[in-house]
Amino acid sequence: MERRAFGFLRNYGSVLLLLLGISIGSIIGVFFPGFVDRLKPLGDIFLNLLFAAVIPLLFFAIASAVANIDGTQKLGRIIFTMVSVFLGTILIAAVCTIVALWFFPVEPPRPLQETADTLLQAPGDTWGDKLVRFVTVDEFYKLLSRDNMLAFVIFSFLVGIAAMRSGESGTSFRKFLLSGNDVMKHLLILIMKVAPVGLGAYFAYQVGTIGPELFGFYAKPLGLYYVLCAFYFIVIFSIYVYIAGGWHGVNRFWKNNILPSATAISTCSSIATMPVNLVAASKIGIPPAVANVVIPLGTTLHKNGSSMSSIVKIYVAFVLVGWDFFEPMTLLTALGITVLVSIVAGGIPNGGYIGEMLMISVYGLPTEAIPAVMIIGTLVDPIATLLNATGDTVAAMLVSRFSLGRSALKTAAHRTGGDEGDGKD
Repeated sequence: MERRAFGFLRNYGSVLLLLLGISIGSIIGVFFPGFVDRLKPLGDIFLNLLFAAVIPLLFFAIASAVANIDGTQKLGRIIFTMVSVFLGTILIAAVCTIVALWFFPVEPPRPLQETADTLLQAPGDTWGDKLVRFVTVDEFYKLLSRDNMLAFVIFSFLVGIAAMRSGESGTSFRKFLLSGNDVMKHLLILIMKVAPVGLGAYFAYQVGTIGPELFGFYAKPLGLYYVLCAFYFIVIFSIYVYIAGGWHGVNRFWKNNILPSATAISTCSSIATMPVNLVAASKIGIPPAVANVVIPLGTTLHKNGSSMSSIVKIYVAFVLVGWDFFEPMTLLTALGITVLVSIVAGGIPNGGYIGEMLMISVYGLPTEAIPAVMIIGTLVDPIATLLNATGDTVAAMLVSRFSLGRSALKTAAHRTGGDEGDGKD
């Protein structure tokens, strides 16, 4: 009995400490909201440590994975499958949201009188200029900012391809990339030692500042969105991982998805969750050649939660101004905006504001809709980030299944010492 209890604490002790920190933080946020501003710096310190570690971890993870892809793990097949999975799951999330809104319409909220004319002032840059800045930078040091995350991901990807193509002369560099990836993973383990304190402080701040608004003006659309996201998170994600790895894949995913989920909800940042996702992917048994490519790219390009929230925000804005959301061209445009939002809304806290401005400009919505859309965007951010971030791990499992075969997760689990016998296909 004592040995079993010790084994349980060894396997789940860190998770129990994390849940304890989150519970204490939530209680403080509910009963002592005036105290949360004093706790927030602790959460900021933890989040800053994660952000500082993300850049080198991202580089070594992507470059080492690409550089060491062998002949049985074709890079082109992985990339093609990844793009298909990203687009497919984003559109499925959007369609599910449209169906839910059709069956459960929301009463029009009271129009807000504030305007935000300055938000509609378009900069002088063309879309071509914005695209260039989005995927590239003109100085190397700019790559080290998370404001240019997609450009950095592309650069790391190209370094990995160059290392893979360099043959024997690049052997030492490829070993350096693998060694650097291992070092950065151990750095992440050290940082996560303070996760119970850091995430607990962030939960206190979230509950203390945003919590009261959840019961006010936007309760009905927010309630529908949160219920739909919970359904999608539990049911649809379980279906995806079952397709990817059978019942043993389902068990492994949920067993190792606790820490990424808590990190996503408390930080509202896909980038901050990415390092934890990579650790979870290793425990699940996702091959490194897939996980180290799909998850970092998914942080920027794959957002199920943002897909669903963009549909809800468009719907609320249309109801506010008295327009018909379910007109066919409006729905097709909404799906197009959803895909774009999943690309342009970077993995930083509240990054959806970019997508909101895109939505306003495409539909030509009046200025009185802007505050309502931005408030909705702020209040859905925690659970949207949950789906965005943990959905990257789900996507990596699907990419493993369709690009490397059904046995990919089992084989990788044997190599990493993952659990086997969790269930049967």
